[in-house]
Amino acid sequence: MRVLSGIQPSGAMHIGNYLGAIRQWVAAQGPDAYYCVVDLHALTLEIEPAALRRQSDDLLAILIACGLDPTRTTLFVQSDVPYHAQLSWLLECVASYGELTRMTQFKEKSGRQQGYRVGLLTYPVLMAADILLYQSQQVPVGDDQRQHLELTRDIAERFNARYGEVFTIPEGVQPPVAARVMDLQEPERKMSKSVASPLGCLFLLDEPTTIERKIKRAVTDTDGEMRYDPAAKPGLANLLEIFAALTETTPTRVAEGYSRYGDLKSDLAEVVVEALRPIGARYEELRADLGELHRLREVGAEKAVEVAARTYGAAAAAMGLTPRP
Repeated sequence: MRVLSGIQPSGAMHIGNYLGAIRQWVAAQGPDAYYCVVDLHALTLEIEPAALRRQSDDLLAILIACGLDPTRTTLFVQSDVPYHAQLSWLLECVASYGELTRMTQFKEKSGRQQGYRVGLLTYPVLMAADILLYQSQQVPVGDDQRQHLELTRDIAERFNARYGEVFTIPEGVQPPVAARVMDLQEPERKMSKSVASPLGCLFLLDEPTTIERKIKRAVTDTDGEMRYDPAAKPGLANLLEIFAALTETTPTRVAEGYSRYGDLKSDLAEVVVEALRPIGARYEELRADLGELHRLREVGAEKAVEVAARTYGAAAAAMGLTPRP
């Protein structure tokens, strides 16, 4: 089963990224799995060139530290494979303006940015190119990416109907719990590295004392009743979901084991610290050997280019472009 997914190097990875996506990647890794650092997507935001280069290396190291094995799967940086940008243009000529303006993330982000970049509107098409280049059958995605995956499917079906069968139509795969980890301080909002409150986001490289402080101060509610009820008790439900995901149980079962919020938070902090400890240690090893990290990056790019070139060539030819002799 061919799998592809990617994450932007636009900031430090948090536990929502890990539970909603990265852990799925590790479970699904193998010769038919393609995972990428989508650095082209990061250009939709204001980011210094040196910061983008550093954060791309950071993310590559984090992904390996979380359990991705470059010898078992294809792990690469998006911009190292030029066919992503090339196929994106072809697909922009298939997608419609109306489809892109209806994207929920575009509405939210454009509302926060004065004079937003055109790439903010069109990046779902680049995401479609990322997925379709590798003839992906499954795409591990968080809950907030469902709409973009549906757009990818629509574009692929439209292309195939107009120009012939070129693309595989992908299906989304989501984890049973913690698919959408919420901000610890504002539990009605998704945890995000780009709009995080100081105490609302648990980063994978946070110190143990920082993790403990953030979880201790996480918003719950005032009635003190321990139960899993996402609608009425979103803050508590968020903590229960994180706990359940890291201990491979259910939020309801976690709730049954506690009567006090303080005890739950204390144990959750310990669970999170222990889950992230080996990730932090492996990350430090990788960042200390930049030459080896870049060697692994090149290995991944070579494997990705081989597959992407075939798909792009087929799509370009189907649309009437003449291949280079």
